[in-house]
Amino acid sequence: MLAVQLTAWGAEPELREIPTPRPRGEELLVRVTAAGLCRSDLHVMDAPAGSFDYSLPLTLGHEVAGTVVDAGPAADRGWLGEHVVVHGIWGCGGCRNCLRGRENYCLRLRPRDGRGAPIGNGLGYPGGLAEAVIVPAARFLVRSAGVDPVVCAPLADAGLTAYHAVREHRDLLDAQSVCVVIGVGGLGHLALQVLRDLGAGRIVAVDTRSDARDMAAELGAGAVFGDIDSAASALGEGADLILDFAGAPDTVAPAAAALAPGGRLSVVGSAGGRLEAGKDVGLAAGWGITAPFWGPRADLAAVVDMARRGALHVTAQTYPLTAAVEIYRQLRSGGITGRAVLVPPAVNGTNRPAADG
Repeated sequence: MLAVQLTAWGAEPELREIPTPRPRGEELLVRVTAAGLCRSDLHVMDAPAGSFDYSLPLTLGHEVAGTVVDAGPAADRGWLGEHVVVHGIWGCGGCRNCLRGRENYCLRLRPRDGRGAPIGNGLGYPGGLAEAVIVPAARFLVRSAGVDPVVCAPLADAGLTAYHAVREHRDLLDAQSVCVVIGVGGLGHLALQVLRDLGAGRIVAVDTRSDARDMAAELGAGAVFGDIDSAASALGEGADLILDFAGAPDTVAPAAAALAPGGRLSVVGSAGGRLEAGKDVGLAAGWGITAPFWGPRADLAAVVDMARRGALHVTAQTYPLTAAVEIYRQLRSGGITGRAVLVPPAVNGTNRPAADG
């Protein structure tokens, strides 16, 4: 089958022919119908050798939608034929966080000797930028019937991360809440819709790009600004929740300063922003800050349900799997609006054999 693989650290990936995997034990084989690209992939590609505890070559792709086409002898065969999206965090299932339904904070996925530990498909284990992918067990799947795979694939990361970042502050969301989204890109445009669906009162969007601001207004933002300082001056008593999808030096500190008493800042982006923490640094009383990571399987199921009932719309551009290297270049240069989703040849109108053959 075809697969997009990272073969050397600091290098671009390659499109290669590799053997089609066969499921063993509880494993399930998913024929990929759509796979999203993510800037996290660029972070992995650019890492120097030794940064991650990952073996190369590594098939990339952690935003994956498909159909279950084969099962190992100990697997739940009731999943065969199901349309699914893959939960990309393969937690141990037995630590206290996994048992709490917080698989995204599995205690077994912590860095090892300073190196990033394998997390899931495309991040340490073979991913879904291929015609098929092995999933270790059914607990890493969410049924997605009724949702377009091109929409579903980005939900595995972009949708899940945005939903989780909002949902963990649900106690602040009501008709009176004032919420700010900084960065209306692949994640931010989804967060706007999640805020709206969960009942946030006033939603303000911040982005330096005029097209992103236009999109934010179309998605329900009551006001849009080109920078956080301009937004802060219009917030009055401050914001209850600020979601920073940039996480940059020019957004994190100004965002914290724009919080209302009891307000919270969620730093989702990782562009190098820093904030001095303390009760005497001049911020509003009772301020809080979180740095969420991805999200648990239950939140992925909730995101898929939002898409199924039409409450969540993904801005995505589709490309053939064979164009992966070039599309990664465009992603790096900022030339992609929304999410880039690749479609394998077997689902793209060619006569290539099905992945389970």
